[in-house]
Amino acid sequence: MKFLDIRTDFAFKKVFGSEDSKDILLSFLNALIDFAGGRCITDLTIVDPYNIPMLKGMKDTFVDVKAQLNDGSRVIIEMQVLNHEGFEKRILYNAAKNYSTQLNQGEAFNLLNPVIALTLTDFVLFPEQPLINSFKLLEKERFIEYSGDIELLFVELPKFTKSELELANIQDKWLYFIKNAGKLDYVPKNMEQELEKAFTIANEGNLSREELDLQHRKRDFIMIQKASVEQGVKQGIAQGIKQGIEQSRRITIINAHQAGLSVDTIAQIVQLTAAEVEAVLAQIE
Repeated sequence: MKFLDIRTDFAFKKVFGSEDSKDILLSFLNALIDFAGGRCITDLTIVDPYNIPMLKGMKDTFVDVKAQLNDGSRVIIEMQVLNHEGFEKRILYNAAKNYSTQLNQGEAFNLLNPVIALTLTDFVLFPEQPLINSFKLLEKERFIEYSGDIELLFVELPKFTKSELELANIQDKWLYFIKNAGKLDYVPKNMEQELEKAFTIANEGNLSREELDLQHRKRDFIMIQKASVEQGVKQGIAQGIKQGIEQSRRITIINAHQAGLSVDTIAQIVQLTAAEVEAVLAQIE
């Protein structure tokens, strides 16, 4: 038995954003999010569910799962493997955009519903801080809450180090699943029904050949990106940070081009214009 690496964005969306994943997503969100008043959400609608045509173009460098909760709140769940330049600003931008675009022209502001942006990172974002960090609008000296309508919630997977025997609650089990499923060849014992279902969806034996090919291509490309970033950092130490970043971008552009990605997609990844990407590619042809 072999499972997908859930940390890849497309595998994450297949497990949590498929048409029949509502019970899985409910369990996951109730385990990770501290809802007001200690309540639990009881229903949700998955927006833009996972589908093969969306994956085939590989147009985005990240894929999120969006859900509308039974109280009207919106949740954006994202798995982020690499810490790209501008990543934190994009998270804030996406949350604000999902908040502001709820209203049509002329509608009252009191119709706006809260938005929670839940981001899981495969890198450390806030050193010396706990596993889960939540941000809201607060008065900066007395920490009085101005509004809870936009919440940014970050879960840093490298900080989760529990073994299978140390899993104490449903939150531990979900984080263990996301971080370790791709390394397992069995379903751990004492898993809740929703977790067992998640393992079933992630079982590579249940994927079509097309799905499996797409998942592996995405995983391989992420490995290429990671290697490019690491190489760029090493060169940055020896040659200076600016030259290292430029070299990292160049390596990523070349690797991505060889992997068959479009110029526009590569430009999004490396934070350059399409013309700048084409100029780099012209130097190697």
